[in-house]
Amino acid sequence: MSESEEIRIHVEGHGDVSGLLLRPSTPRWLLLLAHGAGAGMRHPFMAKLADELAAGGVATLRYQFLYMEQSRRAPDSPAIATAVVAAAMRTASEAALGLPLLAGGKSFGGRMTSHAAAQGLLDEVRGLVFFGFPLHPPNKPGTKRADHLLKVPMPMLFLQGTRDTLADLKLLRPICAKLGPRATLHVIESADHSFHVLKSSGMDDPGVLRDLAETTASWADHLVIS
Repeated sequence: MSESEEIRIHVEGHGDVSGLLLRPSTPRWLLLLAHGAGAGMRHPFMAKLADELAAGGVATLRYQFLYMEQSRRAPDSPAIATAVVAAAMRTASEAALGLPLLAGGKSFGGRMTSHAAAQGLLDEVRGLVFFGFPLHPPNKPGTKRADHLLKVPMPMLFLQGTRDTLADLKLLRPICAKLGPRATLHVIESADHSFHVLKSSGMDDPGVLRDLAETTASWADHLVIS
């Protein structure tokens, strides 16, 4: 597997953030992969997921939000976060060498990506991928965080665990149904918000990562021919 290439992403009015571009030898897609609220782009989950995606022909551009780049604890406001997502898209477009673009991320990163898409900031992106969409705070079911998804114009892939305390599937399933053919929901049995699974599931964490990557690649390849 090729090593990640370090790049800089300029966010107009806010300075630069770091990025890591991992491109396999024969990529079919380039995915903008944003990190979750509590860990940056170098977190082991992000690195291992990028490796699995590369093995399936999906290049990735991981990148930092400004607060993580500046070692601050509080996440950026939605306005700043979406500006970073849009800047990452522009950088990816230049680095993609003709590859079609996907965008998404883990938890907070995926949600901020969907807000950017709903605001029309991701016009070059073909589809969104959510690795654990945070529908509501832990154990506080609600659907307000999904209201903007109706304004997202492109297809969306939701990868969710049955033990995810930030996304009650009883609430998420009807939302996906309302979104119609734009939404695809892939459920991982016994996975929590970090995609850790119970031993009784018959799977292990590396197997779940492969499943996430393979599902993403298969879904994306369907977008090419649809």
